[in-house]
Amino acid sequence: MSTPQFTNRLINEKSPYLLQHAHNPVDWYPWGQEAFELAKKLDKPIFLSIGYATCHWCHVMEKESFENPEIAKLMNDAFINIKVDREELPQVDSIYMEFAQALMSSAGGWPLNLILTPELKPFFAVTYLPPANRRGLIGMGQFVQHIRQLWMGDERKQLVEQADKIVEIFERSSKSAGDAMPSQQNLAMAVEMMYELIDPVYGGLKGEPKFPMGYQSVFMLEFARAKGDSRALYCVELTLDMMLRGGIYDQLGGGFSRYAVDDRWFIPHFEKMLYDNAILARTYLDAWKYTQKETYRTACDETLAYAVSEMTHPMGGFYSAEDADSEGHEGMYYTWTQYEVKEVLSNEESEIFCQYYGITSEGNFEGRSVLHISHPIEEFAELRNIDVKDAKEILAKARPKLIKRRQFRPHPFKDDKIIVSWNGLMIDALIKAASALKKPVFKEAALKACDFIKSNLWKDGRLMRRWREGESRFEGGLDDYAFLIKALISLFEEGCGSDWLKWAIELAGVLEKEFKAEEGAFYYNLEDPTLLLRKCEYYDGAEPSGNAIHCENLLRLYQLTQDGKYMAQAEDILKASKHYIETYPPGACYHLICLQRYLDLKAPLIVIALDEDLSLKKEIQEILSSRFIPHAAVVWKESKDALLPTLIPSLVDKNPIDGQTAIYICRQDHCEAPLLEKGEILKALETL
Repeated sequence: MSTPQFTNRLINEKSPYLLQHAHNPVDWYPWGQEAFELAKKLDKPIFLSIGYATCHWCHVMEKESFENPEIAKLMNDAFINIKVDREELPQVDSIYMEFAQALMSSAGGWPLNLILTPELKPFFAVTYLPPANRRGLIGMGQFVQHIRQLWMGDERKQLVEQADKIVEIFERSSKSAGDAMPSQQNLAMAVEMMYELIDPVYGGLKGEPKFPMGYQSVFMLEFARAKGDSRALYCVELTLDMMLRGGIYDQLGGGFSRYAVDDRWFIPHFEKMLYDNAILARTYLDAWKYTQKETYRTACDETLAYAVSEMTHPMGGFYSAEDADSEGHEGMYYTWTQYEVKEVLSNEESEIFCQYYGITSEGNFEGRSVLHISHPIEEFAELRNIDVKDAKEILAKARPKLIKRRQFRPHPFKDDKIIVSWNGLMIDALIKAASALKKPVFKEAALKACDFIKSNLWKDGRLMRRWREGESRFEGGLDDYAFLIKALISLFEEGCGSDWLKWAIELAGVLEKEFKAEEGAFYYNLEDPTLLLRKCEYYDGAEPSGNAIHCENLLRLYQLTQDGKYMAQAEDILKASKHYIETYPPGACYHLICLQRYLDLKAPLIVIALDEDLSLKKEIQEILSSRFIPHAAVVWKESKDALLPTLIPSLVDKNPIDGQTAIYICRQDHCEAPLLEKGEILKALETL
């Protein structure tokens, strides 16, 4: 390999995204004091560019502009240039994305590029720019020259005043507390708004691009169960069915792409993110438990199997993402031509396969075909006048052959950094699916990932956020703690041991001490002198709100331990989120999930006091794991577990009776009579 012509400071970083820019002629700095102090010393504005390693348009802008020596010279002369991986420093991305949305009056996106004063205050923001003027967009070269002229000219004072004003407005509008609790009426109003916004033909929210927000479906599913509302269930099933038929779902290898560019889930943006697949796997699992539709079970199974086989580090822990591009083209790994299919399959197999998955001679994406399903298998078989069973068998035999052939293609780039928050979501999905789907491999993967995090990212009583190539770095934020706590409680409730609950309680203590606003919700990150603001975040994004996830954690911890401080903290979050729930309910769906849990006065605590032989454990676990009981808490109590009574003292009297396994079902402040007989136990669990 030839020696690169240029090398900048990013060569010393571990982030795959930053390393992608390490040989740009742009004189990039990582986020930090060296760059900030130089900007002040040289009196230069800062060009802050934020993206991530699997971002398609980030790649495009790098190739077109940041690798261009002429544009790089302009940038180096005009700015101190800083690159940020949004996945390593989400607090930086979050605050500047909010600023950018205010400056641009749009939703924003990545790459996100801002111009800052040396004091880090923003006064200009753009997303992708071409290298030269094109289709109404200013070219990067001209943009740099324009900003330089403004900074060096009479307009500079106005720019600085504008930057000061933006920060001042955000400081005033930042809320950490609220006065009143949201109510049942908020739930009803939110559901009615969801009915207005949901696409009645293809599911999901109306419009394009279309993002697979799994937790919106979970909210509607829980509402359907609680209220017997068939409309809510219809919306969930329509969304989940249409996603599974679309190109957003990898019809061969399982797993979901980041989003669809159209309103039919048809053409995906092919990158696969760990958090999407964790959230959607859990969503399809819950939908299967409630509806017993086999397609949902299969979707959960295939999605988690993809994560375990393709996204797992040998030591445990899950990688972050896979790119959309390979061989220099978006979607090349996932798309097919008829000729490629016919190379692998027999004439009969290829004909049925191409017809079922919409592979045509002209293609539907840059001359190739994205696999999608126009008609359910029963309708397809009827239209083609073939037996359904025969069609299913042909497709079942064809898929492994094509998967095998696909493995020989150049794979998309894999972002192999391990992020605690996203791992928490995946561990939670895996451990919940392990018992329900009878997949021990999922349990093994979940436990191995959790052990990895504890060994490598839990340092001196604090979580680190990211691990890569032996380096643990960056202080964990609210999402890292909250998403991991969620997983740890689930490990405990699935019978994996009291040590996980102990760690969850310890992590919750760190959040209470280091992140909680006085009489309010939780800050997004620890105190950080490099950030202009420290704020609480409430709205969901691609991932659920960290405050909402932790509100759920606190309600679960209260249900298990009856420690009133957890309920008080959960109520603080719900009060603070009320404004956001009322302003735009679809953006606060996970807070609505928490509100449903908070208002569910009949939510059961199920204590299984096992005898010495662990009698009935398998049967009880099987029925609990396969039923949709969204607000139940489960405790497996074994006589040899000396730790559990210290964590939950209220369970001291919940023991086996006459040497037999006993089940205690408790609600609010009372417990029903213990159950001993197998028939009684199973009947009681089936009616929860």
